Amino acid sequence: MVKIGGKMSGLADIRQIVFEQQQVDLTMDALKAVDGCYKFLKDFSKNKLIYGINTGFGPMAQYKIDDADRKQLQFNLIRSHASGTGRLLEPMHTKAMMVARLNTLMRAHSGIHQDVVVLLKDLINKEVYPCIFQHGGVGASGDLVQLAHLALVLIGEGEVVYEGKRQSTAKVFKKLDIKPLEMHIREGLAILNGTSAMTGVGLVNLLQAYQLLSWEIIMSAMINELVEAYDDSFSKELNQVKLHDGQNQIAAAMRKVMKGSKLMKKRHEHLYEKEVTERVLEDKVQEYYSLRCTPQIMGPVLDTLRFAEKVLVEEFNSVNDNPIIDPAANNIFHGGNFHGDYVSLEMDKVKIAITKLSMLAERQLNYLLNHNLNRMLPPFVNLGVLGLNFGMQGVQYTATSTVAENQMLSNPMYVHSIPNNNDNQDIVSMGCNSALICHKVIENAFEVMAVHLMTIVQAIDYREVAHRLSPMGKEVYDKVRAVFPKFIGDDPRYVDLQNVKELIIANRYNFFE
Repeated sequence: MVKIGGKMSGLADIRQIVFEQQQVDLTMDALKAVDGCYKFLKDFSKNKLIYGINTGFGPMAQYKIDDADRKQLQFNLIRSHASGTGRLLEPMHTKAMMVARLNTLMRAHSGIHQDVVVLLKDLINKEVYPCIFQHGGVGASGDLVQLAHLALVLIGEGEVVYEGKRQSTAKVFKKLDIKPLEMHIREGLAILNGTSAMTGVGLVNLLQAYQLLSWEIIMSAMINELVEAYDDSFSKELNQVKLHDGQNQIAAAMRKVMKGSKLMKKRHEHLYEKEVTERVLEDKVQEYYSLRCTPQIMGPVLDTLRFAEKVLVEEFNSVNDNPIIDPAANNIFHGGNFHGDYVSLEMDKVKIAITKLSMLAERQLNYLLNHNLNRMLPPFVNLGVLGLNFGMQGVQYTATSTVAENQMLSNPMYVHSIPNNNDNQDIVSMGCNSALICHKVIENAFEVMAVHLMTIVQAIDYREVAHRLSPMGKEVYDKVRAVFPKFIGDDPRYVDLQNVKELIIANRYNFFE
């Protein structure tokens, strides 16, 4: 059970709720604070003009709303903005979005009735996921469109995904005996205004990005083992004189993976402790950059993820609607906490980092497939008859084209502001777009990794060195071979690709979380 109320740790909580199906509960102290904020707003708002309570919204705020229409105003806001299109968010993203919205509302600065947070909690625990569309929000007055579809479900309308099927909300609520939300003061605006969609998607992105990074560390270590590279490229002594935390943590993780290997070479044994008489050395004195520079390449990726995690966890724990209700100050403050620039910029940075990670994997893959580079494997790691069989030749196209798509998708979303809302929203973040494109880059990277890992184990079998791998390398090799048997002849590889991709997603190696 994960308690919500007060600051949450962020990634660990999201992992437990979204991926490990932990139930959520609300702390009594935070519930009391939510109720206190609601009662304060109810009293404070009497005989006052307050944005979004008795005014229209955005550029329509100059129109005063009659008291008799205040509840209808909230319903109108929800229904009018439930205008998304495109594909639905994946259930993991929708659930993370719901948790993010629940968490910010439990900070007790939104003036909502307790019924909102209790209903949100129940939907999360019952795995009732609102149909949230990818296209809609511009990330400035928050994720208005995505959150409108969440609010639409809370009032018993729209559609949900329940038990794997898209169904009407009314039907599912009736089946589960769930009472739709009633409007009290500003529940519609409080639910819609905020960055919870981009933040929820972003937190899931970070969890998966860390997983990709950990797998690339493992694969980089295995490929260095496979070619019997020198181990000093990953030594503490070499890396510690470069003062970046990320690089040193990557090198330490690679040493951990390589520990116990019977394949890595000691430079002093081969080049220092014996006289080298050859004029032209057959073996390389230093490996290609994609093998020996992995700490320097993946270090910036790790540092980028670390900073993005800090920003997104802060956003996750923030109050990000407008206006902010502050009972302690006996006041209501208007501003722009709903603006998504923090998340948008970090998601652009993360997708660039993951694209570089996929590029590194593709270069390592190319090294294994090109016999002129590695000089120890047959072309395309072909274990059959050269010319008649094709080995990993076909799947290289898939990896190459997918990396190219990542490179194109890495153009920033953050700078693509387009004014809208009668120029009230004259500069916007496009944060949800940024987070979703980042997710696409991550999904692509898993596919590239699958091709790379398949090639590594084929190469290990060609060289017959599985028994000399480090214990961790051998463990990974065995896991892959359990779903992807060694092949010599030619068969369609698309099922193997999917199986290995699913293995990478399902098996978490925790180097950094």
